[in-house]
Amino acid sequence: MNYNLLKGKRGIIFGALDENSIAWKVAERAFEEGAIFTLTNTPIALRKGDIYQLAEKCNSTVIAADVTDLTDLENLYQESMNILGGKFDFMLHSVGMSPNVRKGLPYDELNYEYLNKTLDISAISFHKILQTAKKLDVLNEWSSVIALSYIAAQRTLASYHDMAEAKAMLESIARSFGYHYGIAKKVRINTISQSPTKTTAGAGIEGFNSFYSYSDCMSPLGNASAADCANYCVVLFSDMTRMVTMQNLYHDGGFSSMGISEKLMSNCFTCKGDCK
Repeated sequence: MNYNLLKGKRGIIFGALDENSIAWKVAERAFEEGAIFTLTNTPIALRKGDIYQLAEKCNSTVIAADVTDLTDLENLYQESMNILGGKFDFMLHSVGMSPNVRKGLPYDELNYEYLNKTLDISAISFHKILQTAKKLDVLNEWSSVIALSYIAAQRTLASYHDMAEAKAMLESIARSFGYHYGIAKKVRINTISQSPTKTTAGAGIEGFNSFYSYSDCMSPLGNASAADCANYCVVLFSDMTRMVTMQNLYHDGGFSSMGISEKLMSNCFTCKGDCK
């Protein structure tokens, strides 16, 4: 069901890769709710080609940009404003990558050059998109900016690796920049701590399927899907949440408040990651 929550609003969605990605679902829902926006990802990611199908579906334009490159971000904002006809009302940061994970290095044997890349791509890039937006004054008052996080920012999850440090930094940036941008322009900045979600990026994490099942067993409502997360993002982009800022918002079916569940005790210790 559509409510026209984003009618007349403009934005940028970072990180849509394929139909499994949360950013992809957010773009679909934002379009359904009346928003216009540009889509962006790295030039290498765009070679996959799927994002152009999304752009056609959402009557959008794809602009290549490296979120770690300030010149790319400036060009992205200027080109997007030209295409959309004005400043933005929302942005989604759905970006993350760890070379250490990709190389299969153990957490206690990190390559620090790779760690710097993890932090730059997955967290510092959030500061860069906000700093550049503020410098160029591209966000309207009461705009909403969201970054996607994960509970590994607060809790030790062995296989989440150095991405846990990146998510902790991401959430800190949201709080700190949320203050400064809130004072300056009433811009709202939040992170969403999402359930483990079956995306292309998530599939690269060791033991993902087992933890996905564990989380589903623990959560009273089960894991939140990418489509559910898209609905939540739309509400946070809308004027219905004008006073919500500097928050890390759990969207995880209740997982973050749980200790242990009856379902876990009765099933998951013997189910070998196949909970029903």
